[in-house]
Amino acid sequence: MNEKSAQKIKSLTGIAVPHSTQQRLVHCYPFEELPSNPAVEVEEMSIDGGKVRLRTAKGKALIWRDYKAVSFHQLGVAAFFQDNSALLDLVNSQVLAKPLICLGDGHDGIWNLFRVC
Repeated sequence: MNEKSAQKIKSLTGIAVPHSTQQRLVHCYPFEELPSNPAVEVEEMSIDGGKVRLRTAKGKALIWRDYKAVSFHQLGVAAFFQDNSALLDLVNSQVLAKPLICLGDGHDGIWNLFRVC
């Protein structure tokens, strides 16, 4: 993953940032949990997801895992690895406006999450 991002950053910005530097930056970044804020009503949110391939030994079967991310446009973003219930817990801990604007792609898995919120 970091190898490809090094190539993409170089092609997009013209600046070379080695994959090892990117990995170090990610591991030292202080990711904070997105708290629920009862003073702020969430009027819009986006959910997206995808798959990541875990590294395996050469010749071994590929392992793919799912992730999901939610963006509360005014509050922040949170991501979850193999944990849809934690995403739903976070969404349901927010004060959601009625109507709530939901943005997602056409994948059924995303819209199923919106339905249970």
